[in-house]
Amino acid sequence: MTQETFEEQPSELTVLLQKVARVLVVLFAAVLTAILLSRYLEAADPYIHQVLALEGSHNRGEAIFRMNCAVCHGLEASGEVGPDLRGVSDHKTKVNLIKQVTSGKTPPMPQFQPNPQDMADLLEYLEGL
Repeated sequence: MTQETFEEQPSELTVLLQKVARVLVVLFAAVLTAILLSRYLEAADPYIHQVLALEGSHNRGEAIFRMNCAVCHGLEASGEVGPDLRGVSDHKTKVNLIKQVTSGKTPPMPQFQPNPQDMADLLEYLEGL
C-alpha cells in the first residue's frame, strides 16, 4: 500500500494575509527608520547639544519664564493667551521643548532663542511645572 502525499495549496486568503503581513513589516521598518533618523538629526543640532549638556537652574528658569513667557502663559504657567504649560514635560521631550521655544512655528508664539544656559534654565523650570 502506498501513501500519496498531497501538498495543500494555500488558500487565496492565506496568500493575501501573508502579503499584508509583509507590507506591514516594511511599513513598520520605514516608520521606525524615520523616527530614529529624526531623533539623530535633532540630536545633531549643536544648540540642542549645548543646552542638554548644561545643568539648569529652576530659579533662573522661573525668572526667564516670567520675563519672556508669562505674558501669554500666565505667571503660574496655567495659560492665558498661550496654553497651560503645567505638566508639559509629561508629553514633550526636552528636545521637543527646546524646539518649541526656539522655532516660532506655533503662532502667535514668537521665535525665542535664548543663549544655551538660559535655555537650560528655562527647560529646568518647565520640567518642574
